[in-house]
Amino acid sequence: MNKVLIANRGEIACRIIRTCKSIGFPTVAVYSEADENSQHVLLADEAYLIGSPPVQESYLNSKKIIEIAKRSKATILHPGYGLLAENGEFANDVETSGLSWVGPSPSTIAVMGDKGKAREIARQSSVPVLPGSPSITSSDFDSLPELSKRLELPLLVKATGGGGGIGMRRVSDKAKLYETAKSVSELAERLFGDSSIFLEHHVENARHIEVQVFGLGDGRVFHLGDRECSVQRRFQKVIEEAPAPNIPASVRSEMAESACRLAASQNYSGAGTVEFILDVKNNSFYFLEMNTRIQVEHPTTEMISKQDIVYLQLMQAIGKLPEYLMDSPAYLSGHSIECRLYAEKPEKNFIPSPGQLRVLRFPSPSNFIRIETGYIEGDKITSFYDPMIAKIITFAQDRDEAIQKMRSALEECQIDGISTNLALLKSILKDPLFEEAKVNTTYLEQNKATLLSSI
Repeated sequence: MNKVLIANRGEIACRIIRTCKSIGFPTVAVYSEADENSQHVLLADEAYLIGSPPVQESYLNSKKIIEIAKRSKATILHPGYGLLAENGEFANDVETSGLSWVGPSPSTIAVMGDKGKAREIARQSSVPVLPGSPSITSSDFDSLPELSKRLELPLLVKATGGGGGIGMRRVSDKAKLYETAKSVSELAERLFGDSSIFLEHHVENARHIEVQVFGLGDGRVFHLGDRECSVQRRFQKVIEEAPAPNIPASVRSEMAESACRLAASQNYSGAGTVEFILDVKNNSFYFLEMNTRIQVEHPTTEMISKQDIVYLQLMQAIGKLPEYLMDSPAYLSGHSIECRLYAEKPEKNFIPSPGQLRVLRFPSPSNFIRIETGYIEGDKITSFYDPMIAKIITFAQDRDEAIQKMRSALEECQIDGISTNLALLKSILKDPLFEEAKVNTTYLEQNKATLLSSI
């Protein structure tokens, strides 16, 4: 019997449970004291307390999670995204304990999690990489002036072990490089246990495009198209869509081939996402990073490919992935948009807004509208975890229609008790720049005042 422990919480845990139920795999949830009555706990077949609310004492307690997996007789562990999903040491411990790990090998997670090593692998795989520096630690910061001489401003100072937009700072004045590097290094040590950083040229007018890949672990890799992720705040995504609009066919094809080539070089196994920066002025693309787990925005790809990525992950983990997937390129059709609904205050620099969801209502799900959430009316958003309430996903035959469906879906959302970014999402969906697909990674930062004033 295949029994799945989900080492996560919130919407992604609920999402994984749904697929497990559809194929008859019993599920095991873990939860903190703050999540005792959460939806993922109620939906799972079994649930076990793992600790107090802080993530370090609960969802990041890898030993406790593996202990519960053994006690519950789980055979598979799905890490979801975030938390321990890209922790190579945890993946290794899971496999050593006799469980099937949903994801690539621990060594692949470790090497791709090191952004400096990942850049080098990309170069070796003939994937374009932005000009940058090797990884350095604080003891080498005296070399920063020399390293930066070869790089054009602006620069990004990035944590080697960072990801998901965390551990990145922009520098437009080299006089502030040391101070910024020190700040990022200290943050990286605190968050990732790795103080090393590297420098990378920052493309000002750029789009954030990513390719969804899936590897069989033997050098064979297929892709499920690309996604546009340029609407961001603090380097973190707010709206995504698939496929990415307005990309020349030759560039789209080359990007997908590069992503598959990179994954194949590592004998990649399972779902992964290769992220690129696309320079708007010349449509040149450059490798950013590879995420070795399922993405928050995976539903947009599922809508246009008609593939259940969680199902594919589970089948790969137990060695039963359908061979037909490699026989021909994935058939992609239509357009999908995802909006992330956050408990936050956009007018106050997006600070989180915890509290009770006195009212929480969404449009009814259909073939064209999908809701992914870990909350129901009456639940509390705590300050311990990510403030995302839900993902609203629409699908249509073309982008214009998908936008219209999203506008309607957002109008049907009703939320009370906390502040959210719902009004901002509505404003973005009506903005001509978004309608015409003329957004870049600084779009929200540059247009926030205008977007908020129209609310």
